[in-house]
Amino acid sequence: MTARAADRTRYNRATAHLDAPIAIVDLDAFDANADDLVRRAAGKPVRVASKSVRCRALLERVLARPGFAGIMSFTLAESLWLARAGFDDVLLAYPTTDRAALAELAGDPKPAAAVTVLVDDHAQLELIDAARAGGREEIRVCLELDTSLRLLGGRVRVGALRSPLRSPAQLAELARSVARRPGFRLVGLMAYEGHVAGVGDAVAGRPLRSRAVRLMQAAARRELAVRRAEVVRAVRAVAPDLEFVNGGGTGSVQHTAAERAVTEIAAGSGLYVPRLFDNYTSFTARPAALFAQPVVRRPGVGVVTVLGGGYPASGPAGPDRLPVPYLPQGLRYDPQEGPGEVQTPLLGSPADDLLIGDKVWFRHAKAGELCERFEELHLIEGDRVTATVPTYRGEGRTFL
Repeated sequence: MTARAADRTRYNRATAHLDAPIAIVDLDAFDANADDLVRRAAGKPVRVASKSVRCRALLERVLARPGFAGIMSFTLAESLWLARAGFDDVLLAYPTTDRAALAELAGDPKPAAAVTVLVDDHAQLELIDAARAGGREEIRVCLELDTSLRLLGGRVRVGALRSPLRSPAQLAELARSVARRPGFRLVGLMAYEGHVAGVGDAVAGRPLRSRAVRLMQAAARRELAVRRAEVVRAVRAVAPDLEFVNGGGTGSVQHTAAERAVTEIAAGSGLYVPRLFDNYTSFTARPAALFAQPVVRRPGVGVVTVLGGGYPASGPAGPDRLPVPYLPQGLRYDPQEGPGEVQTPLLGSPADDLLIGDKVWFRHAKAGELCERFEELHLIEGDRVTATVPTYRGEGRTFL
């Protein structure tokens, strides 16, 4: 029996009492993936990206492990909720214009001490000040560096359109603005190199593209390491008590950790390991999060139909943003239908061994977005469900 077939047997046995659709997290794989992230971080703490987990119980589980410290959140409302739930180090990784949440932050000492907001523009500081509504708590601030690789004199950009701040002078100038403004304290610097951490460099059947990606990423790492060190020096000249310099992502942990200027690594998808993280040479991990849809029809030989399953991930639309049928191995979508809103035909010889009510297991393209489809996660150890925990959605929290 192959390892994948053995996993299918375990998952089916563990969830035999549960009707699909369901979502699971294999805790043996989850914990092994956490250990691998810590190993690759080489002594630097790993800050957990909550958008890739979206389950408080699993955030608590991973943060209880050695090598992990702090959360990287995705909205201010989420940050406040986590702070009030007892998480004491929450870095908001995106700028916010949520005036009501900013007023809460400025008016409550507990979240104000726990939450750090991100800015990359003077206008964001103005908006925060205008939203205080009389709150006098000091706002902790992190600046973001644009990590994109610029080629041909800047005419070609490789990387996400995030911060407008690119040079040491630009970051230092905004740092001085924060330092001069009452009610703010600059505590951190963040730089997310998504074109390195979030782009697979070993795409099956695409050797030339894979080699081009590896060459691009090597050049990007070299350029960014030099520029990030210069930026950190410039910002520390303004704010010598800077608490952290955050960088990285699941696909670049060991490379980013090797930079002396970086003090902590961000990662989250490497815990669940969705399908977009299969195509990397820098690490190998185990799929930990899956969902199952029930077989509801058998339209013909070599075909079954499961309920629902059309759960595309964010990003540029394409086949790589779709969930993938995973267990039993060998199933594929009907190219005329794909994964559907209410039903999904699946083709392949394994279909002939599936009965009405059997489970087909899928992997989502991205990590935490799966939790927006399910209210709970069944946690599996060995061949048993040992706990069932709510997702953010299951707690009535849909932040985006």
